[in-house]
Amino acid sequence: MATITRENIALLTDKLTVTLAKDDYFPAFEQSLKKYAKTVNIPGFRKGMVPSGVVKKMYGQSIFTEEVLRSVEKELNSYMSKEQLDIFAQPLPLDSDARALDMNNLNDYVFAFEIGLKPDFNVNVNDIKVTRYKINVTDEMINEEVNRLQIRNGKMTDPETVTSEDHVVNVDFKEVDATGAVVEGGVTKSNSLLVKYFTEPVRAELQGKKKDDVITIQLSKAFETKEREWVLSDLGLSKDNAADADKYFQLTITKVGLIEKAELNEEFFNTVYPGRDIKTEADFRAAVKAEIENYYGQQSSNQVHDQIYHHLVDHTNMEFPAEFLKRWLQTGGEQPKTAEEAEAEYPNFTNQLKWTLVTNKLINENKISVDPSEIKEFAKEQIKGYMGGQDFGDAPWMDEYTNRMLKDQKFVENTYFQLQTTKLFRLLETQVSAKEEAISAEAFAEKLHHHHH
Repeated sequence: MATITRENIALLTDKLTVTLAKDDYFPAFEQSLKKYAKTVNIPGFRKGMVPSGVVKKMYGQSIFTEEVLRSVEKELNSYMSKEQLDIFAQPLPLDSDARALDMNNLNDYVFAFEIGLKPDFNVNVNDIKVTRYKINVTDEMINEEVNRLQIRNGKMTDPETVTSEDHVVNVDFKEVDATGAVVEGGVTKSNSLLVKYFTEPVRAELQGKKKDDVITIQLSKAFETKEREWVLSDLGLSKDNAADADKYFQLTITKVGLIEKAELNEEFFNTVYPGRDIKTEADFRAAVKAEIENYYGQQSSNQVHDQIYHHLVDHTNMEFPAEFLKRWLQTGGEQPKTAEEAEAEYPNFTNQLKWTLVTNKLINENKISVDPSEIKEFAKEQIKGYMGGQDFGDAPWMDEYTNRMLKDQKFVENTYFQLQTTKLFRLLETQVSAKEEAISAEAFAEKLHHHHH
């Protein structure tokens, strides 16, 4: 009869010792030998007629080892399930004092395992205090968005020469040195830029230029910080490298364009907001304002979720079986790790572990589940996203696409987890105490920049 003893060897770490007697593994071993003899192919013997002695001699030891280990695993799993042990990962084998398994020496065998137990902890959501930011939507923000929409829905014309800051120039960038000589193997790239993206002196230089004209610029002097970062990234250079910003480029104009902004009339209002029957500029601006407020409302909500996340991770006290987890980090992944690598990964790993335990506890306490129909709806929304947000109603191919996505086990699991977490955050948002604070869009952007998990 197999026996299992359990002793505590460190914080939240227990040692389970499994002792197998001959009766626990020998009948299964004999059974397997017989089964094997029926199916094995050995030259000189008819299939199913191989004497068990021959099978035992040739394959016995590996079958024996397999059966002993299978018996150990079965005993271990049944013990853990009966005792309802809530453990991390899998039990890790310790150096066993079991003699090398030998089918000719039927002994009691002893195997030892180490298990890491999950901690007990409390989560008090009512203690969480957050700030809900209400972003002031200014006239200037509405004007900017209206202007952007007019440009986006405008008509492109092809003037001969650059005469205004609103002109667009299509240019070929070619890297040169300070003397204007082309750099061998240097960066080359085509791009399209508004004249107003350049600094004042370059804008002045571009006036009157036409197709095939050439100017030479130095990136650090031709663009202000924001535009320069965008151009550097487009050229495959680093925005954090001063040497990259100091590079020179020859710009050849390949085309001059001008977008004539769409007029503020009913046709334009209907293009931007189809089916809303907007007649006046005032109503159009009100719709734009509502859209900006909606966008910032969502951002503000996400930021509250971020505050909740940080509070839960930083203020939930939890102990971990550290040595067990470090050992598991070394051996549990696809690639074995060194003790140093496991040590370095450990803080980040326990933060993620903590978050998983906290969310699991809250999801269970609040009985948050996700319906298959919600996963299907999410898949549909994703497909619409790929198609540029168009609504295809109940197009038959839409269902076919969706069902294909739902056959992907990984997609379903990830979506389930994502929707469950979103529901949890929405619920927590109603349970924490929030004070509202008015804030400008710039100050809010700063907060997002500094505080993101």
